[in-house]
Amino acid sequence: MSDLRLRPRRALLLSLLAVCAGAATPAMAADAYPDKPIRLIVPYPPGGATDVIGRVLAQELTGALGQSVIVENRAGAAGNIGADQVAKAQPDGYTLLMGALTSHAINAALYRGRVTYDVEKSFAPVSIVGTVPLVFVVNPTVQANNLQQLIALAKSRPGYVTMASAGNGSPQHLAGEMFKRAAGVDILHVPYKGSGPAMTDLMGGQVLSMIETVPASQASIKAGKLRALAVTSPQRVEALPDVPTAAEAGLKDFEVSSMFGIVAPANTPAPVIERLNGELKKILAKPTVKASLLNQGAIAEWTSPADARARVSAELARWTKVIDEAGVKPE
Repeated sequence: MSDLRLRPRRALLLSLLAVCAGAATPAMAADAYPDKPIRLIVPYPPGGATDVIGRVLAQELTGALGQSVIVENRAGAAGNIGADQVAKAQPDGYTLLMGALTSHAINAALYRGRVTYDVEKSFAPVSIVGTVPLVFVVNPTVQANNLQQLIALAKSRPGYVTMASAGNGSPQHLAGEMFKRAAGVDILHVPYKGSGPAMTDLMGGQVLSMIETVPASQASIKAGKLRALAVTSPQRVEALPDVPTAAEAGLKDFEVSSMFGIVAPANTPAPVIERLNGELKKILAKPTVKASLLNQGAIAEWTSPADARARVSAELARWTKVIDEAGVKPE
């Protein structure tokens, strides 16, 4: 009889314990994170800036987290294959994306309806980790020693000034489209299959100008094979201290950089995101890490997850507008 009276109480107690256990599970899982190796997916081939930055951060995170952070290259479809793999991964913090976030935002705008993930909704941003500024460069024979002279030349001879890019829809191309509208000039876009061929023809005089990343162009600038007119970052670049910013050169509010960051699948527990973000804050403040990123032309940067999300949304909005206004179509 007494046993019968105790059964409802036992059932209630077991139910309460189950509820408490269920409620504690996410926190307990976050407290234990990480308890196994983490994959950091780089959606490009080995050797590029995204890959090198990813490997620097993976090594640092391995030491900070006490678990191996293993870089895996999943290249293809302009970075979309690797990004899609992370978007569809378990949201547990064990699969992360080392993303070229500007390129992912451009892909989302350029290939609307064809990209298999949502750049805003499919990921939980951890932090921006660095930005790579661009620089206006011209062939040394061009009669323009500064940005205003290039604008004046383009206005005096519409269609004469040619501007190379790494390809249709590339950040360099879209920065050029922004420049055309900001300066009110008619410049002919000449797309190439990558920065290498574009730079070769620019130095050879087959095309006259280009907006290129600082790391890809600084050696040619210092060798006198190209003339730098302005950088597109808010401040001058350490690698090119004598080159003014676009704002200093008279083109106000013209700021363009390629942005890199680490993101996790959407719905990754907030404590996991916060742990990763906190470790990255310490890592990105290290002088050795800053120097390693600077060797790739990247300026180390840390943001909160909320700020990273806002930056990704702003990139998507910016490039969608540029692509629509310029009528850029995928090849």
